[in-house]
Formats: sequence, structure tokens, C-alpha cells
Amino acid sequence: MANNRKNRRRARWVVIISLWTFILAIFLGFIAHYLLNEIQSIAVSFLILLVVVLIGIFFDLIGTAAAAADVAPLNAKAARKEAGAKRSVYLVQHAEHVANFCNDVAGDISGIISGTLAAIIVFKIVINIPYDQAEFYLGILLTALVAALTVGGKAWGKSLAINHATEVMLFVGLLIDRLGKPFGWIKKSNKYPG
Repeated sequence: MANNRKNRRRARWVVIISLWTFILAIFLGFIAHYLLNEIQSIAVSFLILLVVVLIGIFFDLIGTAAAAADVAPLNAKAARKEAGAKRSVYLVQHAEHVANFCNDVAGDISGIISGTLAAIIVFKIVINIPYDQAEFYLGILLTALVAALTVGGKAWGKSLAINHATEVMLFVGLLIDRLGKPFGWIKKSNKYPG
């Protein structure tokens, strides 16, 4: 009976996270596409692309830290009422969902959007270049650059997350608590003790 309930919860999570991924990908894709179409500056377009890549790296770091963190030191900090510690404990206790959202949803969406943005940037550059193969070579070069930045950044982030998981999760808990203060009118979940 308990196994059945657990399987239903997992199935529900898969459906919910899939729907959220679909909605977020559409929403963020529209925003990124709109921004790049409205912005004529190639430098600003590259800056937007870099921000999207950094967002993917940041979320990957959080997901890895949640999976690697030990809840005991965070419980001790929560008992001493350190800022963000209760939220950190909650995140580590739900590491499966946190890692899934951060590594898969946020990470994959940022990867897809960064690829789309790279293609738009290449198109913006090549419309002013008469050379026929410019789009081909620039496309390969920019895709390789984005891939290298993403993979290198995630490798650095994973190392940081594994070696300093408690500190990362404490920082994330504090960040969520601070960012949540202006939105205090949003009803808190009964499951979250903060």
C-alpha cells in the first residue's frame, strides 16, 4: 500500500515537472527571442547569451549541492536559528526534486535557450557579411564556445557543490528567504517549517 502511494507521488511529480518545464521553456524562449529581436547591439546580445549560460551553471551547482549535502550540519544550524538554515534543511530533505528541477529543468532549458540565442546572434552577424560560408563557420564556432563555457562552468560548479555542499545550500536557503520576503503575501506551504 505504501509502495503504491509512493509510486503515485512519483508519477504525479513527473507529470507536474514535465508541465512546468513545457511552460517555462515557452515563456523563457519567448522572452529571450523578443529581447534579441529588439536589441540591435551584438555586444548586448552576447551579454544576454552569457547570462543564460551562467543561469544554467548556477542551477546545476544548486542541484548537485542539494544531492551531495549532509542534512546534519544544516539541522544544527537550523537549531541555532541561523538565517536560511531551515530552508536549506527542507531543500536537502527534498534533494531528489531540487536536483531534478535545478539540473534537468533549469539546466536543460538554459541549454536549449542558449543554443537558440547563439543561432539568432549568428544570423544577426552574417547578414552584414558577404562571405557565403560565414553562417556555417560562425555557427559552429559560437556553438562550440557556448558548449565549452557551459561544460567548463558546470564542471567547476559541480566541484564547488560537492566540496562545499553545506555552505552552498545554506547560501541558497538564505537567498530564497531573502528573495521571498517581498512576496510574503504568497501562502507558504504547510510542509515547509519556515
